[in-house]
Amino acid sequence: MSPAQKADWTKAPTAEELARRNTVGINKETVTHVASTDFPGHFPGEDFEFTIDRFRSGFSVEFHQNDQFNASFSLVGVDASIANAFRRILLAEIPSLAIENVYIEDNTSVIQDEVLAHRLGLIPFKGGREGLRNYLRWYKKPAAGEDPYAGCFDYNTVRLELNVTCTHNPDADPSEPDPTKAFHHAHVYARDIVFVPTGRQVEFFSGEDAIAPVNPDILIAKLRPSQSINLAMHMHKGIGADHAKFSPVATASYRLMPLIHITKPILGADAEKFARCFPEGVIGLEKVSQKEASQAGSGYEGHAGELKAVVKDAMKDTVSRECLRHPEFEGKVKLGRRRDHFIFMIESAGQWDSDELFLESVKHLENKCKKLEQQVINMAR
Repeated sequence: MSPAQKADWTKAPTAEELARRNTVGINKETVTHVASTDFPGHFPGEDFEFTIDRFRSGFSVEFHQNDQFNASFSLVGVDASIANAFRRILLAEIPSLAIENVYIEDNTSVIQDEVLAHRLGLIPFKGGREGLRNYLRWYKKPAAGEDPYAGCFDYNTVRLELNVTCTHNPDADPSEPDPTKAFHHAHVYARDIVFVPTGRQVEFFSGEDAIAPVNPDILIAKLRPSQSINLAMHMHKGIGADHAKFSPVATASYRLMPLIHITKPILGADAEKFARCFPEGVIGLEKVSQKEASQAGSGYEGHAGELKAVVKDAMKDTVSRECLRHPEFEGKVKLGRRRDHFIFMIESAGQWDSDELFLESVKHLENKCKKLEQQVINMAR
């Protein structure tokens, strides 16, 4: 190895080199630089040792949307393993309340008992936060042969009832074709489920804090005259790892931040075509200024007043690679994704606020780390 090559090792990497390392390349038919390189020894002469100060300087969380049921935020400065840990905790380890047992007394609808019980279990419920978070505890399932009701208490079991019978509507026209007008309770909705408070539950779940379906218009079954559904339900706390009905999110996902770099000017009709290659709002059209047109080597010489393509909001891009299919844009644009910038999207099922879910996932990961730390300490003794 020549002295010049060896001397390059001692030089600090340029901003362009650091950006290249942190970018997943999106090419016409391939994806490159998919492996992480931020670990000690990968680059000679560079120290990648983890420190709290280094982590703090590069880490940030920025919310783009923060509604009750939907949240979108950027998680910047972490490895994909950490981002995926949050996602998996959101899906499978944050507890929520759902219908676990259904005791059917009468079901003369066309829906089989097991299908009806499954539909009821998937209905998301809401209730008072204090009761859901701090009062209700975990339910211990009885062993084989034990009384199934022996372990049911007001602090671990919530009782619901559904008693509906379809009858003729005497005020309806005899030729009325709409069953919802011709009959009473032709459709059974989630709003027909009645919460039956037990013991101290009335202290935590009353008024607006009463346990009720998040969406009262969820259709459970369709009935016709003389058909009825009479049943009781028990709700327990659970986690998504046991069953999807306990998952507090409808979805939790992330994607890498898209990068669009226009390397050569794209002008006029080409600029308009270039903008159509991306979702609306990603590429904007601006007029070339006199200053830009007067700069030698800018590529805008003699094009003052013409439209040029500029990157307006890369976050809205879906990285479809449509622009790479057209020969007129060859060599003028580079697509990529930032390796440590994750755009999270959380859709709450309703029992938790969407931003609370992320904070709760952070707490869960912190507890996992503390347990692992203690186990390592115990092993070293």
